[in-house]
Amino acid sequence: MSRYSRHIVLPEIGLEGQEKLSKAKVLVIGAGGLGCPVLQYLAAAGVGTLGIVDFDSVELSNLQRQVLFGTSDVGKNKALVAKERLSDLNDTITIHAYPYRLTHQNALQLFQQYDVVVDGSDNFPTRYLVNDACIITEKPLVYGAIFKFEGQVAVFNYKEGPSYRCLFPEPPKEGSVPNCAEIGVLGVLPGIIGSMQANEVLKIILGLGSVLDGTLLLYNALTAKTNSLIISRSEAQINKVLSEKKAFQDTPVVFQCGSYSFELETNQLSLHSNIQMIDVRDYHEEPRLIRKDTIQIPLGELESRSHELDPEKTKVFFCVSGIRSQKAVSLLQKQGLSNCYSLKDGVQALLTYYKNNEHERA
Repeated sequence: MSRYSRHIVLPEIGLEGQEKLSKAKVLVIGAGGLGCPVLQYLAAAGVGTLGIVDFDSVELSNLQRQVLFGTSDVGKNKALVAKERLSDLNDTITIHAYPYRLTHQNALQLFQQYDVVVDGSDNFPTRYLVNDACIITEKPLVYGAIFKFEGQVAVFNYKEGPSYRCLFPEPPKEGSVPNCAEIGVLGVLPGIIGSMQANEVLKIILGLGSVLDGTLLLYNALTAKTNSLIISRSEAQINKVLSEKKAFQDTPVVFQCGSYSFELETNQLSLHSNIQMIDVRDYHEEPRLIRKDTIQIPLGELESRSHELDPEKTKVFFCVSGIRSQKAVSLLQKQGLSNCYSLKDGVQALLTYYKNNEHERA
C-alpha cells in the first residue's frame, strides 16, 4: 500500500489496477538507451515480471544515456547488471535476465511467456525479428527508435492493429542508415522516448487512455514538438509473416554487431605477425593513431582507395565501436579481397592494447 500509494489513490488505477500490474509480464528487448528508462519505470510501477534480453556489455560510451549503469559496470553484461539494479529498486517483483542474443531459434518460446514485448533494440535485423515473432505469438509490441534529436514511438500488433512491417515492409539497405555510434544522439532523448514506451505498456496493461495503436508518434527534442502518422494495417504483410511461420525458427542467425566471423579481439593481434591496420573513421574523429603500420581510409573512400591495401598482409580495420569496420570487411569480401578482419570494440580497445603492450608500439 505504501509503495504504490500514488497509483492506488488514482481512481483510474486503484487497487484493482495495481493488481493488474502485479500480474503482468513484460519482456524488454535491449537494455540500452531505450531499455534503461523502460525497465526503470516498469519496475517502479510494480509490473510483476520483467524479462531483459541483452547479450551486450556495458561500454564507457553508454554512460552518457544508459542511466541504469555506472563506471564500475563497464565490461559487464547489461542484462545481468540491469537485473541487479532493478532488484534494488523494487525487490517485490520477479526479474529474469537473458544475457544472450535474441534469434529466430529462441524468440518464439521466449515471447510466449510474456504479455507485452517492448522493442529497445538498435538495429534493423532485430526489429524485424521482434515484429515477426510478435505477430506469430500474438503479442502487442511497443516500439521506440531514436536518431540524433528525434524519436519515434508506436504500438504494433495490438488488437489486430498494424505491425511494424505495415509501416516499413522491408529493412533498409545495409549501411544506409547510421546508428548512434556513428551519427550521435542527444543523451536525454532515449530517456524521453523510453518513458513514452513505458507509458504505452502501462496503458495496455491497465486498459487506460488511447494506446498508440496504428499511430506513429514523432518527437523532436530541439523544438519539443510532436507529430503523428496514421498507419494502416496491411493484410498482405501480416499474412506473409504468418505464411512463413513454420520456417521462422529455421531462419539463419542474421549478422548483428558483436558477433562476426571475421572479427578480432585485441588480444588476438599478436597472433598475426604481418599486419596492416586501417582506420576507417572520418578525418575529424579523435583520438588519432599515428603508427607506421596504420593508414587512414574513411569508409566512404574505401572502394576508390582499395588499391592502397597490401594484399600480402593481414588487414585489420577499426573505427569507434566496430560497426563501420565490419561494413568495410563485408564490402571488401564482396570484391574478393581476403585476409580482412574487423577489430572488436574499436580504437579505444586498440589504444589500451598498445598501452599494455609497450613492445607493440611503433
